[in-house]
Amino acid sequence: MHDLVIRGATVVDGTGAPARTTDVAVDDGVIVAVDEKAGAARREIDGDGLHLLPGWVDIHTHYDGQVTWDPDLSPSSWHGATTVVMGNCGVGFAPVRPDGHGFLIELMEGVEDIPGTALYEGIDWQWETFGEYLDALERMPRAIDVVAQVPHAALRAYVMGERAHEDPDDNEIEQLAKLTEEALHAGAVGFTTSRTILHRSKHGFVPGTSAAPAELLAIADAVRRAGHGIVEIVSDNAFRDPERQWMVEVARRTGGTVTYALAQEPWDAHSYRQALADAEQLHAEGLNLVPQVSCRPTGMLFGLQSSLHPFITHPTYQTIAHLPAAKKAEELRRPEVRAELLAEKPGTTDMIAIALMSRWDQMFPLGDPPDYEPAPETSVAAVAASTGRQPEEVALDLLLERDGTALLFAPLASYVESNHEAIREMITHPRTVLGLSDGGAHCGLICDASMPTYLLTHWVRDRTRGPRLPIEQVVSLQTSRTARSYGLTDRGTIEPGMRADLNLVDLDGLRLHMPEMVYDLPAGGRRLVQHVDGYVGTFVAGVQTLANGELTGERPGRLVRAGR
Repeated sequence: MHDLVIRGATVVDGTGAPARTTDVAVDDGVIVAVDEKAGAARREIDGDGLHLLPGWVDIHTHYDGQVTWDPDLSPSSWHGATTVVMGNCGVGFAPVRPDGHGFLIELMEGVEDIPGTALYEGIDWQWETFGEYLDALERMPRAIDVVAQVPHAALRAYVMGERAHEDPDDNEIEQLAKLTEEALHAGAVGFTTSRTILHRSKHGFVPGTSAAPAELLAIADAVRRAGHGIVEIVSDNAFRDPERQWMVEVARRTGGTVTYALAQEPWDAHSYRQALADAEQLHAEGLNLVPQVSCRPTGMLFGLQSSLHPFITHPTYQTIAHLPAAKKAEELRRPEVRAELLAEKPGTTDMIAIALMSRWDQMFPLGDPPDYEPAPETSVAAVAASTGRQPEEVALDLLLERDGTALLFAPLASYVESNHEAIREMITHPRTVLGLSDGGAHCGLICDASMPTYLLTHWVRDRTRGPRLPIEQVVSLQTSRTARSYGLTDRGTIEPGMRADLNLVDLDGLRLHMPEMVYDLPAGGRRLVQHVDGYVGTFVAGVQTLANGELTGERPGRLVRAGR
């Protein structure tokens, strides 16, 4: 008698093999049979007309704080994620000295736009070392599995204190390497670092942004000594020398995977092909330098409740910024207020912010259902030109829709040619891995934890502005490939002996809702969330954690310690 049998579903097993209709049997949290005649079970589910997929393995999230107070880890758990990897981009909360809590919170708030008030109230700081952080996580039952990486900025703050932004001396480099090795032995799956000017807090760039190769290679040696560990990097120049040189040397010294964020650059639209070719060549040489790519453009969502939009620094807007969205919209519809606002210039000297707020040709109404591959003629710039208005007028009118809750989609990268062809090329390349959903982060501006769902709704079912992709390929990209890239060999496929992390999906009924702002973080902190219809069931280790879009309250998830 099996614990669970899902009968007659169309099984897409994550290996890339053709989908087939069959039964799947589960005992003790493990898949024991994938067979048309699985035996009887204590619980049987009719999968007729549904697709059964492995649970999504999301390797790029920022739940490092939320994981300490929220057992559900929404919105990722709403979207079929059964394993999430956090600690990315060099920021996190361990190791930490008792007097260093505020600094790490301010870093996370600045870099990942997670409300500091929520972090101050939500995190209980039951740890100092990275190992103690993992122990604290292990004590909390949760809906899905979590995997942690050790962040460079926290290591530097722990070792160097107020000098965290400066160059470490030889003794400090030795300590950084030693702590990295200890974290990996405790169960960290890897080490992460940030080297982009986009990652800033009130203290400046993230500690480690300009770290010299000597420091990074010493940490690479620590990874090698630990016997496992991925190295994750976000960099403005990852595949260009001299950055590429030390990254290749890190891959050579660790013998493992170095993964870095890759997107289509607005200023060099085809440079990503150089990175893909380089990854292929290095793979032939036995080195794993793996571009990490996203299945849709990382998109800022400009709205009157967001952290950024075209008018957020205007003096007139500042006088009403404290109002609820509907009241803001009411005020901004008043002719005199509208006229004053449109006559003003941004009230900031931050050139990056000004550029982001005025890229009118890269600003589109998101709509409901949301459209992440909008046609160029729908951009704010194009509508302004076709209607004889200023772009600012068009943007304001769009923001006032839906009682001030409408959103503008402003892709940061990978939308240079106003389509997803560059993304298709990147996600289907054999040397890339899917990531960059940033679940748990950018709470006031980005809502991409739904990326795994988008693979099905857009790439498999709905795309009209280019070729679609086979469901077998799409599912393998977000399951077996992501799992294997991080050494998670017990999950990601529907095969006997594998962990029974599963998604039962109504593919025809799968629907992404428009993102919305909610205020449910500790201390009333805000975050953008995106609901979805069509997940009939999500199972973690054979236990149903989600039923028809609603969390069941079951807590089979756990901390996954690498190397154990």
